[in-house]
Amino acid sequence: MNPNQQSVEQFLYRMAELCDSQAWDEYLALFDEHSEFHVPQWESEHSYTTDPKRGMSLIYYANRSGLEDRVFRLRTGRSAASTPMPRTLHQITNVRLAERDDGQLEVKANRATFHYRFGASDHFYGHATYRLRAAGDSWKITRKHVVLLNDTINSVLDFYHL
Repeated sequence: MNPNQQSVEQFLYRMAELCDSQAWDEYLALFDEHSEFHVPQWESEHSYTTDPKRGMSLIYYANRSGLEDRVFRLRTGRSAASTPMPRTLHQITNVRLAERDDGQLEVKANRATFHYRFGASDHFYGHATYRLRAAGDSWKITRKHVVLLNDTINSVLDFYHL
C-alpha cells in the first residue's frame, strides 16, 4: 500500500464532509489558488471534451477564483438556482494513487453525490481525477477533473454537487 493512501483518503473524505456541511471557507482552503476545476461535456456516447478552451464544459474554472465567486454568490443569496441550497451527501470509493514526475500525486476515485431539494432526491455519479501537492501534513488540490456518467441533468449542476 502506498504510504500516502490513508492520508489521501482522509483528505478526500474531509473535502466531502466540508462540502456537505457547507463549510465553504474550509472547503476553498483545500484548493491551491491556481487549481483548475473541470467537468467536461460528453461529445458522444463514449467521448467527452478534453480541452476546456476548445470544447464545451459543464463547469470550468481556470483557477480557484471561479469557486470563490460561486461561494460569494451563494452567501449573498443572489444565486436563485441555489436557493434554497440542497442537502448533499458525497460518497467516495475506489481511491487509487499514482506519483507524477512533478512530485504531485494523481488520485483517481469513483464518486456519487446524493442531493435533496424541494421534496425530491436525485444523484450525480462518475469518477474524479485529482492532482494533489503536499502542503504541510495535508494536501492541496491543484486540479479536479470530474466526469459525470449520468450527465442528463434535470436540475442545476454546481460545484457542490461534485
